[in-house]
Amino acid sequence: MKKTFIYGLGWIVLATACNKKETPQVEPSSNIMLEEPAPETNAPSDSKDEGLALIEGADCLSCHKIDAKLVGPSYQEIAAKYTEADTEMLAKKIIEGGKGNWGEIPMTPHAGMSEENAKKMVKYILSLKP
Repeated sequence: MKKTFIYGLGWIVLATACNKKETPQVEPSSNIMLEEPAPETNAPSDSKDEGLALIEGADCLSCHKIDAKLVGPSYQEIAAKYTEADTEMLAKKIIEGGKGNWGEIPMTPHAGMSEENAKKMVKYILSLKP
């Protein structure tokens, strides 16, 4: 009983300590220059960055790496095999899943993903051509 109380108390102290948010105090300086944000552009690198962000936010990196085979092929292997003409087909594979193009291990479907986001991911992957 005593051990349980001590462990419980320890968890409460730990949880309380982890929830404290300290705000760093910054002294004002007259040497700080404020910059205006750069205007947004629709350059190809923007969609590349969006594609990478979508990949990082999904479960893709648990099966794929950029430059080495993991469970599935590397993104560079995919980029070497396909072209931009295959964007629609690859986006569909991301959404519906697939099996057979890279072996017998199936790729899990991502049914909740929009076609637009899947295409952004494909564009990023295809930009990694070796």
